[in-house]
Amino acid sequence: MKPLRRLSAALLVLACLAPSIAQAGHVNVATISGSINPASADHLMKVISRSEADGAVAVLIELDTPGGLLSSTKDIIQAILNARVPVIVYVSPRGAWAASAGTFITMAGHIAAMAPGTSIGAAHPVAVAGGSTAPAEDEEGNAVRDFAAEKAENFTASFIESIAKERGRNAEWAVDAVRNSVAINQDEALEENVIDLVAESREDLLAKSHGRACRA
Repeated sequence: MKPLRRLSAALLVLACLAPSIAQAGHVNVATISGSINPASADHLMKVISRSEADGAVAVLIELDTPGGLLSSTKDIIQAILNARVPVIVYVSPRGAWAASAGTFITMAGHIAAMAPGTSIGAAHPVAVAGGSTAPAEDEEGNAVRDFAAEKAENFTASFIESIAKERGRNAEWAVDAVRNSVAINQDEALEENVIDLVAESREDLLAKSHGRACRA
């Protein structure tokens, strides 16, 4: 995590903003590089809360994560979905991941973007929790039904489906990312309606977001 930064928002007026907010002229930036955990969740929630108070045009979350804790992911998702300021999630820099928990967070954004050379997906709940993905077996090597794993998978599949539907994104792909750990690159994500745009840089992102309607 990096300290909160403030950018000039001369190039950014979102269609979902109230006129009074649109005149504020700054975007608050939070960078998450690493696992999603209580510390990163607390940081992002504070950034969103502060941005609501200081009249930011938007919150920009620059995200590069292999995944993390489902409980922390839930806290972040709640903060984004209930935010009174638009939240832009940008998977960056080149080579970054929005894996596992990062898939949930990206799809929850009012605007979701990825840099070239990035990927999103592989959101199976066991991977999100950081545990083993190997199937349970009995002493004879036969597969044993793991009800706890099934429950976690069903719950997280429902959770990501609800996020995708809330934002008008591809719910079928989102569920597949949980159940089958599928992952795609930025161009495929754009084509599949997982994200809204591909941006070369932060400046390109702000320019392409200018005048764009936020996902409800």
